Amino acid sequence: MNPVMVITDICSILWSDLVTLKRRWARYLITTLMSPLLYLMAFGWGLGRGINMNGMSYLEFVIPGIIALTAMNASFNGAGIRLNVDRLYFRSFDESLMAPVSDVSLLIGRSMIGMVRGLISSSVFVMLALAIAPSMHIEPVFLLILLITCMTFASMGVLAALLARSHEDMATFSSLILMPMTFLGGTFFSLSQVPEWLRLVLYILPLTHSSACLRAAALGQPVPWSSFIAIIMFMSVFLVTGRMALRRISE
Repeated sequence: MNPVMVITDICSILWSDLVTLKRRWARYLITTLMSPLLYLMAFGWGLGRGINMNGMSYLEFVIPGIIALTAMNASFNGAGIRLNVDRLYFRSFDESLMAPVSDVSLLIGRSMIGMVRGLISSSVFVMLALAIAPSMHIEPVFLLILLITCMTFASMGVLAALLARSHEDMATFSSLILMPMTFLGGTFFSLSQVPEWLRLVLYILPLTHSSACLRAAALGQPVPWSSFIAIIMFMSVFLVTGRMALRRISE
């Protein structure tokens, strides 16, 4: 496998989506930022007003969690929903399978589509959050964690789209996997407040680790490197499993 050809194919797959996104960027941002802004107003300014969380205001606590949540939803939907529509509705994904492109290039390219969309949405929200909480630390380690988070959930979206047999399957996946992570992944509350047995269960969720890492980096606290490694492991599992699903489809 020629590394140069792999990179070239990945860039070609990504470029085609960037051309489309360029024409619809305003609509895309409005769509993807609506939910996190509503979460910010409802939890940060509404329910959390006057509450202290681990020695800080609840607003400072919840913003990094909402950033992780934005990265998850934008990356998953940017990769998964788009692939699901191309594969089951337009049937255009069959042309990609017949193209002289390796399965690795196709998998990573499709995942990077979601990663870029997730980075765009979460980065815009970060800029809005800095205007609200200027004490946040946006340093290289924060950006690295955000990048890996977006790639992790983008690869999860690709895997879900490859396994789905209908559009309803994607909706079911979102209801059974993404929705519980939204409210149980340490986004809106500290895991120190839940029983130990439940805390161990919640650490199975990748969003829990992303929220912990992004919150620590944003607040200038030591990054929990065990969670950072867990995010990378989740990403690796999603990519390997996605390649297996892609090979099954192409046979």
